[in-house]
Amino acid sequence: MNTRKFYRTVKPLIAAASVIATSGILVFTIYFTELGFHWVTFLTGILIASILAVVTRASHTEYMVTRRTAQLAAVKSKLEDEIQLRKNAEKQMAAEKSRIALIDEDLPNIVALVDTNLCFEYHNRAFRDWVSLRAEQINGQTMRAILGSMTYGEMENAVRQSLNGKSARYTLMQKMPKGKTHPLSVEHFPQFAQNGRVSGFYISASDVANRAEPIRDAVTPVIAENGESEQDMFIHSFTEKVGGQKDAINRIMAAIEKDEFHLFCQLIAPLSAGAGNARHYEILVRLQGEEDSMMPPGAFFPLAEKHGLMPHLDRWVVQHVAEWISNKKLQGVKHTGSIFFINIANDTISDTEFPVFLQQQLLKYDIPGAALCFEIAGTTAIADIGVAKFAQEVRQCGCQIALSGFGQEGVLFELLQSIKVDFLKIDGSIILHILRDPIYLAKVSAISQVAKKIGVKTVAELVESEEIIKKLRELGIDSAQGFGISPPRPITEIE
Repeated sequence: MNTRKFYRTVKPLIAAASVIATSGILVFTIYFTELGFHWVTFLTGILIASILAVVTRASHTEYMVTRRTAQLAAVKSKLEDEIQLRKNAEKQMAAEKSRIALIDEDLPNIVALVDTNLCFEYHNRAFRDWVSLRAEQINGQTMRAILGSMTYGEMENAVRQSLNGKSARYTLMQKMPKGKTHPLSVEHFPQFAQNGRVSGFYISASDVANRAEPIRDAVTPVIAENGESEQDMFIHSFTEKVGGQKDAINRIMAAIEKDEFHLFCQLIAPLSAGAGNARHYEILVRLQGEEDSMMPPGAFFPLAEKHGLMPHLDRWVVQHVAEWISNKKLQGVKHTGSIFFINIANDTISDTEFPVFLQQQLLKYDIPGAALCFEIAGTTAIADIGVAKFAQEVRQCGCQIALSGFGQEGVLFELLQSIKVDFLKIDGSIILHILRDPIYLAKVSAISQVAKKIGVKTVAELVESEEIIKKLRELGIDSAQGFGISPPRPITEIE
């Protein structure tokens, strides 16, 4: 290597020395010898050739220097671009770090990633709390080893479906860390590699029994030292980490204006002969997220409620449900006797202009008011925010009223003295325990008997199994809804 370097260094010097030597010989020959003209001409030719060789070499060297300089400049520019890209990526990663921490540490949902060998690749804190294990005890272990053979057996069909590239949804009865057995609503989302093959799947689970409890917390909130409720603290933390309150509020308003919300529904099926054959549906709302995915209501409802956006969203729902029913009528499809249950927010109940808006929509789309049933949470009725007046005005439009979460603590028959309702929806946290706890069974039986005497129909919420359906029929419950009846689906799929 050193010899070559030395040769490249002295090579131009040798060429220059050759030219100088040839010139010296030619001058000496002309002045100091008697050589003939032809020798002088020969030596002159050699000198010219030597000079041309040096000039050519110098030109080539200059070309190579220019070329190398250009290449170096291009490499330098590329390096600067890559450095800038890396800085941008590091900046973006720093910005995403808080969002990742939010999923890993703050969200209550159980989240885990499983590879094709059914070994855990990722798990958030909620998952680790659920299985009561540390991260190092879970990493690389199989589902059967971590969850146990019994739980894995209940999940096995959904696991196979996920490995085939399909999503899955089901309910799993599981003992939670505090010792209580709760139903988990579980969803599987397949993960695809760049070659299009399944590389694993995500598991997302949430406690179904707790879905009926947030409103109760709103009545008796946990207050921090700064006067902020526990729910408000979570919403504030969530919005700050995900992108700021202002951006989130603008996102919701833009979604309402641009029709980015989508209507889903869940079947409320008749159980008893007296309930008739008509199928009713509870209307659900989903927000279109990135890549046409659907965001669950828990991702935007708390923020919409906190900043007074629910009346706008409730009006959007009423308008689009009325329009959908009207279009079905024009197509010759009549949902005779079907009722569409719409959950109504506290701020909408307090909105004195809502009944006027409702009447306008019924006239505009030429649909009977009886096709709509507005569902009011029992704990909202307890709070006494003008529910009785709202119910009276809505009923004057021909619509019906349902009281949900019935049977919770404080949600008793005394409410019916001030609010005339058509349906009592029995709280799902009670329904889930009627096969195991005689107290809950007696409670549902009493609700059914009293409801029949006062002419109010009953609907069981969160019905998850055929055994529960059979028991509800024995108790005389009129209708039921839940994953045991039908999972939520787009309203467009209703025939």
